Amino acid sequence: MCHVIVTCRSMLWTLLSIVVAFAELIAFMSADWLIGKAKFGSSHNRDNGTGGLLEPYRPTLGIYERCTRIQHVPYSRRDTQCGPYAENFSEIASGFWQATAIFLALGILILCAVALVSVFTMCVQSIMKKSIFNVCGLLQGIAGLFLILGLILYPAGWGCQKAISYCGPYASAYKLGECSLGWAFYTAIGGTVLTFICAVFSAQAEIATSSDKVQEEIEEGKSLICLL
Repeated sequence: MCHVIVTCRSMLWTLLSIVVAFAELIAFMSADWLIGKAKFGSSHNRDNGTGGLLEPYRPTLGIYERCTRIQHVPYSRRDTQCGPYAENFSEIASGFWQATAIFLALGILILCAVALVSVFTMCVQSIMKKSIFNVCGLLQGIAGLFLILGLILYPAGWGCQKAISYCGPYASAYKLGECSLGWAFYTAIGGTVLTFICAVFSAQAEIATSSDKVQEEIEEGKSLICLL
């Protein structure tokens, strides 16, 4: 018989697992890892034929994405175009960034799998006589290690030619030059911290769903068990 067991701790772990997976995925796909040095564009006044400077803008660069402003777009004063600068894996700007992409992708793949499994932990609490919470917690810990490796290697690629074109000649490994870090990098760091919190908290979810109160509810024949 399938028992649906919902507790505050198990539900919180499930929600955190889903949030972490989405946060890391969004950060990985974003172009806002590096915010480049300010650039000035020029515009042309159609009415009187005079030119002028537009307000400065800062292009952004991700692991494989970039956003930049296109000047003189027809019928538009300016426009921003975002998309991948690398058509395939080998065209990613730095070998360090290629390694970062691999480690982050592995970590995110594991986190997405755990997030999917976590939804079903309300009905299935064990697999092959092992607690599914403990298994998922272990996987989250492994994913966190992959994420840390990726984030450590990422700044080593700041000295690549692509980064220098955005950050100026003083950019080098672990030195930003004229760039600043974007929200995607901080999101990836925050997601990594939350990944380890989820890994630790999975033990609490296991304790909550296997407590004496839960066993009493099962013995009473209840199929839906909700506990605070």
